[in-house]
Parts: sequence; C-alpha cells; structure tokens
Amino acid sequence: MSRKPLIAGNWKMNNSISKTRDFFDEFLKKPLDQGVDIVICPPFTAILAAAEEIKGHDNVHLGAQNMHWEDKGAYTGEISPVMLREIPCDYVIIGHSERRQYFAETDEMVNKKVKAALKHNLIPIVCVGETLEQREQGITMSWVISQVEKALEGVDEKQLKSIVFAYEPIWAIGTGKTASDDDAQQVISGIRNKIGEFSNAEIAGNVRILYGGSVKPGNIEGLIKKPDIDGALVGGASLDAESFFSIISLSRK
Repeated sequence: MSRKPLIAGNWKMNNSISKTRDFFDEFLKKPLDQGVDIVICPPFTAILAAAEEIKGHDNVHLGAQNMHWEDKGAYTGEISPVMLREIPCDYVIIGHSERRQYFAETDEMVNKKVKAALKHNLIPIVCVGETLEQREQGITMSWVISQVEKALEGVDEKQLKSIVFAYEPIWAIGTGKTASDDDAQQVISGIRNKIGEFSNAEIAGNVRILYGGSVKPGNIEGLIKKPDIDGALVGGASLDAESFFSIISLSRK
C-alpha cells in the first residue's frame, strides 16, 4: 500500500518571529519535493508569521506543538483547537514525550486532545515511545501499544485515517542516539498491527506512522526504506533549512 511520506519539523522552544522568517526565506527557495508532505511546527509566537510565509506552498503545512482539549475557558497560558484552526493550522503534535515528562501529561489527557483535534479537523501527530529503562526491561512493545490503545479510546475507526502516529523512543530524543532501522521498523509494525485490530487491515494500511529521535540527513535513508516507516518527526535538524531540506529530499519512497 502506498502512503505519501511525511516529514514534520518540531522546532520546540526555538526560533523567534524574525528567525522564523529567515528560515522560510531560505527554505522556500529550495525545490521542495511534491512527493513528500512537509509539516513545520513553530512555537506559538511564530505561528502567524509561518502561516504568512507558506501561503501558496501547497505541500508545506503548518502544525502546532500542543493544544488544550477545550474550545475555550479559564485555562491560562493554553491554546485551543478553535484558535489553531483559525490561523489556520492543519496539524498538531499531541503527547510528545517532553509534554509527558515535564508537564505531567497523562494518557487520558492525550486521548482528550486527540478527540478534540479530530472534532476540529486538525490532524493529530500522536507521539508514543519508551524510556531507556523500559527498553532494557524488554517492555518496549507492550508499553508503546498501551499508549496507542489509550490514545484511541472512544475514537471512531473511520477517524483513524486522519491520525498520524510518531514512534519516538525517549532515550533517542536529542541524545544523538537513534533506534536501529530494524528496531524502529519492529515497533512501528507493531503499532500498525494494533491499529488493524482496532479497525481493519485496509485502514491500518493507510495510517502514516513516523519515526522520531535524533533524525538527521545521515540516518533518514535507512529508516524510510523500511516498509512501515512513513517519514519522521524531526527535532534539532529541522531548525536548519539546509539540513531539513536534505531530510525531505532523501525521504521520497
């Protein structure tokens, strides 16, 4: 089954408005491959600037790094899905390990956010992954599958085609370490099988599943060749226009 590769850049807490404009001044001059969907997730302060810059570039999409599950309310410092759609954002990262680790996000919160994103026609990029300790204990697969199951509670199987998953082993994020191509394929294949149990093989075959964790131009080729890996959630390497373009260029199936 053919799935269009997707490369998403998560800028995290980096890049001011001026640096965002500088990035796009360089990046949008590149011969961007129409065979790869591109998503860039700037910090909230730079989202409007990014939206202005990408107008007219149909395969470059805007994403947010997080959102609340309520449409509005007394949630100081939060951003709602309604606000994101108005910009407009197309994608939103949900359940990134840094949100889970530093801001105490639970599987239940992730599930609420997934359902809120779908309600407002945002494409959630749902992050799952294990710690080094969990990997050494041999519970990687059971842990990750549990996260997938909890993220999908109450989600209609017809909505699955509108969800992107990202497997990001926590021990590989920002460390320079990357799961081997075979290890990443094994876990991502397990995620796809679980989605198939939740729905059916056809739907599971259409869901895009990314790898995240120190992705660079030097390791994307091996990952993207694996049958179940459909792209990458890129951290630090997405801050540099040349590096990010190289990853995209090497990601066409």
